[in-house]
Amino acid sequence: MIEIKNVSQSYQKQQVLHNVNLVIERNERCALVGRNGAGKSTLIHTMLGLLPLKQGSVMLGGHCNKKQTWKKHVSYLPEKFHLYQHLTGEENMRFFASLESKQVNQKRMEEKLQVVSLWNARHMQIHQYSKGMLQRLGLAIMLYYDSEIIILDEPTSGLDPIGREEILQIIQSLTDKTILMASHHVDEIKKVCTHVAYLEDGAITKHTIEDFAKKYLQEA
Repeated sequence: MIEIKNVSQSYQKQQVLHNVNLVIERNERCALVGRNGAGKSTLIHTMLGLLPLKQGSVMLGGHCNKKQTWKKHVSYLPEKFHLYQHLTGEENMRFFASLESKQVNQKRMEEKLQVVSLWNARHMQIHQYSKGMLQRLGLAIMLYYDSEIIILDEPTSGLDPIGREEILQIIQSLTDKTILMASHHVDEIKKVCTHVAYLEDGAITKHTIEDFAKKYLQEA
């Protein structure tokens, strides 16, 4: 579902990624792990075309990321997702849903707000939402698109333990999805992921969650 071949990337004249190769199979949940500044966000932004791809290739759902067709197969939740503070939760979701199609699927919208436990708060303006509620709303919007591939950049960043647990339960409940999730929380990686892509010195090695724990976590 995700295939990255020989991707190199520089940022402010400094090389961040060096011939990165990574394959994530259908329905795998892969954590993207590395030290701060290792290049996790750079890799994600390169995959999604937010940074120009200078070397190598990226295939998303069988589609080259240089063509527009891949966008129908991928949903992306950035670490900081821009929402409209003066709108309610439902109005925000309706707006983003309308970007996919002029005809918003009301049933699907309600279903996704129920999944993230925001249906009862749908009429609140989101400036009244907690950070955890805002993150869950971002997830609901992303899930509305019902894409095969889900890419999450630090989805629990800045949340309290209860908020983190709520987000992880939602991610854990997703079926028939291929997930790439950047994270630096070992406990949440163990809880929701099947594999780990470890980014170090500009290169990636892929492990099962069990092998990663044995090789890296016991040494720490």
